[in-house]
Amino acid sequence: MFKRVCSSIRYTLTFSSLLPFQIRSTWGHFISSRHTCSSVQICSRISVSRIKAKRHQTSYQRPDFYRSELKINNILRRNEQTVNLPEFDGRGLSTVRKFESNQLPANTPNEDRRSVAACLQSKGMLFGVFDGHGGSACAQAVSERLLYYIAVAMMPKQSLAVLESGMQHGRPVPPILQWYKHRTDFNYEPASLYIDQLRIFWQELLDSDEHDEGMDPTTALTYAFKRLDADISLEAQAPFSNVLEKTAAIQTAFAGCTACVAHVGPDGIHVANAGDCRAVLGVQEADGSLSALPLSWDHNSDNEAEVERIRALHPPSERDTVVTDGRLLGVLMPLRAFGDVQFKWSLELQQSILASLKSGVDLDSVSLRHYTPPNYTSPPYLDATPEIIYHKLRPQDCFLILGTDGLWDELGNKEAVRIAGEHLNAIHLQAPITPSERQLNLGQMHELLVRRQARVSDAFDANTATHLIRYALGTGNYGELCQEKLTSMLTLPEDLARLYRDDITATVVHLNSSLARAQQT
Repeated sequence: MFKRVCSSIRYTLTFSSLLPFQIRSTWGHFISSRHTCSSVQICSRISVSRIKAKRHQTSYQRPDFYRSELKINNILRRNEQTVNLPEFDGRGLSTVRKFESNQLPANTPNEDRRSVAACLQSKGMLFGVFDGHGGSACAQAVSERLLYYIAVAMMPKQSLAVLESGMQHGRPVPPILQWYKHRTDFNYEPASLYIDQLRIFWQELLDSDEHDEGMDPTTALTYAFKRLDADISLEAQAPFSNVLEKTAAIQTAFAGCTACVAHVGPDGIHVANAGDCRAVLGVQEADGSLSALPLSWDHNSDNEAEVERIRALHPPSERDTVVTDGRLLGVLMPLRAFGDVQFKWSLELQQSILASLKSGVDLDSVSLRHYTPPNYTSPPYLDATPEIIYHKLRPQDCFLILGTDGLWDELGNKEAVRIAGEHLNAIHLQAPITPSERQLNLGQMHELLVRRQARVSDAFDANTATHLIRYALGTGNYGELCQEKLTSMLTLPEDLARLYRDDITATVVHLNSSLARAQQT
C-alpha cells in the first residue's frame, strides 16, 4: 500500500572520523563491514483498492526496449541475494540451510531495509525486514542497530564482561555478529553515538542481578525492541555540538518504521513483530501439500484485538478518535512502530526539540516541520513493543517467509507459501475437484480447466524471494503469470511507481528439517 512520499536527509557519518585512533582500531574488531517529511504527515496512504484500480488505468507507453524479458529480469534481480550456509556452524548442525532475499523499491530512495546476521556469542541466526515511513532514516537506523541489541541481550554476563574489559583497556573486542550484506544494501558505518548507547546497554546488563546466562530469546527480543526505541527517542533530545548529528537524530526519531525479526535457534523460531510486516511458515503436510502457518499478526486496524488494546490505553472519551479511518488518530496506518515521536512525545517536548533545531538549521532545508495529529490529548499513542510468537521446529517445517507489507498487499499467506513451494519443488499441485465443481456444466468445467492450466508455469528464477516478487506483481486473472502486467508494473517512471505499488522486501529462510527430525529421535 502506498505511503505519502516524504523526503528524508541521507547522511554518511564515517565512524573512523568520529573516534580517536585507539578506539578506532579496537572497535574495528567489533563492527563488521555493513552497511521527514515536508509536513510530517507520516504514512498517509492511498487505500489498496484505489491502488489496484489505478494499476489497470495506466496508459503510459513504454519503449519496446523495456519490454524484453532480459530487461525485466535485470530489474527484478538487481537486489537479490542467495547465501548457502555450511551444514555445521562450529557448534553443531545448522538450523538454516540457506536464505534468499530480494528488494524491489517503489519509493526513491527505497524505504525498506533488511538485515541478516549470525549470533557469534550465542546460538542462532537473526533475520529482519523493516518498512520505513516518513523517509528511510528510521528504518536505516533500526536495521543497523536492532540485531546488535538482541544479540547483546542474549549474551551471558561473562561474555559481556570481556566486551567491557576490551573497551576499557583498548584491547580487541570479540565480534558479536557475523553480518550477511548485499552489495546494494545501504552501508553506513555506525556513528559513535550508536556505539556509546550499545555500550551503556551492556553495562546495565552487567550491573543487573538477573540473566547471568543471558536472556532467553523471547525476553531478549522484547527488551531489545523497547530499548532501541527508547534510545532513538533520547538521542533526539540529547544536546549535540555537531549540527549534522543533531539533525540526523531528530530525523530518525520523527520518521518511523515497522519491524519483523525472526531468531532461528537450534530448537525453534521466535518471531518478534511490531507493525504490519509479516512472517509465515511453509509446512509440508502428510499428503505432500503445503500449508501456511502465520508466525506474526499485523498490527493495523484490521486486527480488532490490537485496536481494542490501544483504545483501552486511553480515556473512554477518546474511544471513537484513537483509531479513525483505519489509522491511528486518522494518520498512521501501523499501530506499532519505532520512531514516530509525533505519536509518543508530549506537545511541549516536540515544540522544544524542534525549536532547538531551528536555531542551527533551516527546517525547510531538511524537510522537517512540526505536525500535530488530530485529537492528540493523551500521549503516548504508539509504542514499539513487539508481539512474540514461538514455534518449535518440526521435520515438516520447510521454509520461513519474512516480508514487508508491500509483499502482503499483493499475496495472501497461502498464496505466498504455494508459490514458494511450487518454485522450490518444481512441481505444481492442484487441489482436488470439489463436490460443487463436479456439478459444473461443460462450459463451466472448461473454464475451470483453463484456469488450472494457466497456473502451471515454469520456474523463472533461481531465487525464491525474486520468484515471490515476480508473482506478486505479475499474477493475472487466472493466477497465471502475466508478462504484460509484470512489464507494466516494473517499467513505470520513478515518480509514478509509488502510486501503483509499495516497496517490497522478501526473505525466504530454508530450514534444516533433518535437524528437527534428529532431535525427535
